[in-house]
Amino acid sequence: MMRVSVASAFRPAWALPSPAGPLLDPTGARVVLGDHVAGNGLPVPIAPGPSTLFGPRGICFARSDGPFLVADTGHHRLLGWRQVPQTDNAPADFVIGQPDFCTEGCNAKRALGPATLNMPTGIASDGQRLAVADAWNHRVLIWRSLPERSNQPPDLVLGQPDFSCGLANRGGRLAGPDTLNWCYGVTISDGRLFVADTGNRRVLVWNSVPERSGQPADLVLGQPDMIAHDDNAGTGASAVGMRWPHAVAVVNGRILVADAGNSRVMAWNGMPNADGAPASFILGQKRFEELDHNRAAYDPTERALQMPYGIAVRDGTLICADTANSRLVGFPLDGMDMDAPATTLAGQNGFGAKGDNRWKAATRDSLCWPFAVAVCGDLVAVADTGNNRVLLWEAAP
Repeated sequence: MMRVSVASAFRPAWALPSPAGPLLDPTGARVVLGDHVAGNGLPVPIAPGPSTLFGPRGICFARSDGPFLVADTGHHRLLGWRQVPQTDNAPADFVIGQPDFCTEGCNAKRALGPATLNMPTGIASDGQRLAVADAWNHRVLIWRSLPERSNQPPDLVLGQPDFSCGLANRGGRLAGPDTLNWCYGVTISDGRLFVADTGNRRVLVWNSVPERSGQPADLVLGQPDMIAHDDNAGTGASAVGMRWPHAVAVVNGRILVADAGNSRVMAWNGMPNADGAPASFILGQKRFEELDHNRAAYDPTERALQMPYGIAVRDGTLICADTANSRLVGFPLDGMDMDAPATTLAGQNGFGAKGDNRWKAATRDSLCWPFAVAVCGDLVAVADTGNNRVLLWEAAP
């Protein structure tokens, strides 16, 4: 059955989206990385190089003065800038995952090893250590000190017994506390490591950043125990289960998970102390039991989401990459509760609008399937995945 979008002029006042405040500087991004466009406005063919990107899905300010890192997912590599880039298309200083800047291919077209990557996605740092979700190798790589040179190998691996293994759930039928399956997101916060173990429909928590390879997790969210891996915990949409968790953010003890497959953000008001603890509330849906994209409507609103993949926190605001609506929405943390509305917006002209680049050519203030957000002070980095670029964008004044 085809859904029809009713023009705003014919909707009753109660059905119209609320006005949106600006989330980011309305003039657009300060710096654009990977933006290579021909004179006709179309992207040029993407060949790997020090300043090109192909479907980037992860970004990280390791420290305020650098390095700045991007998971150049489609090229199966990490690009690193020793300082935060200040000019458009600034070339990276080092690469991890490929022998040089001009080579591509999963695992560098060779045997799996410590410095090879297959669809790297999430990146996280606490200013000292670096963690990378090497999604299609079903592992998380950890550097005890921030890498500074090309192909500097990580110190340990999670999800696998060693650096030469890369099977989902270590080749087993069930999940476990030390296995991973398509792990797309990773976060280091409050001394803990959080991993969005997407293919197992769960989030794993280590109470301290692991010190040895293959170390098992201490807690699981999204499943009743460490071996279950069913969609939505096998019970349908609820306060416990997840479908395609992709990113985790932590603020003031509150745990937030972008549950992309259920088009919602799950929130725990405190750190859970038991496996499968139910969420306190959700954003993007009216009730825990609902899971339709945009609440079964074509157009979004300030309360509806469609496959949100990335989240980050800045100055009292949860920034959500509402990926399939090609926008960023901002939710105030103060008083946040069940079904709270967003109040600020970037990438679209109003809460009721959607469309890749607003159905036009890409501009410095448009988005196409943004997958990740990272924050450093007033600067917000956006993995503008569908446009094959990264935006460094100042927060709205």
